[in-house]
Amino acid sequence: MTAHHDGPDPAHQRPPGVSDRTVEALGALSKALETTERARGHLYAFHQLTGGADFELDRAVRLLREAGHPEWADRVQREIVGRDVIPGHWTFQLVEAYNATYYEPFKDTEAQARRELADGRDHLYEAELKERRRTAGRPDHTAGPDGAPDGG
Repeated sequence: MTAHHDGPDPAHQRPPGVSDRTVEALGALSKALETTERARGHLYAFHQLTGGADFELDRAVRLLREAGHPEWADRVQREIVGRDVIPGHWTFQLVEAYNATYYEPFKDTEAQARRELADGRDHLYEAELKERRRTAGRPDHTAGPDGAPDGG
């Protein structure tokens, strides 16, 4: 029978020679990427909501015609349906540009920093924070998933 240690799994342990400041810096970089992930989600929500609104305009145009307002139906159709959200761009183009210009380079840089500075290990800052804050040996204060003391 092997003894379990009560700490994080090896994938969440700091490699030898990695300083506190490096762990903190990688944690800040990871947090910034997580915020960017949230911003990207909002961008996708904007994309989908704007597309949905554009399709709802078809209903508005039809209802304006049925209500006897063909001039307003024509105006909404001409002025708003299919309109660019910024000059030359629909929302899908904003998403594509954001992904190519900002999100993918950010994600790649964060991953490369982890590879070069911490042997590719992720969430070292959070894993060490968990170790400082949990009560070892208590239920629901385990080091890893499934209640296994070593995470395995």
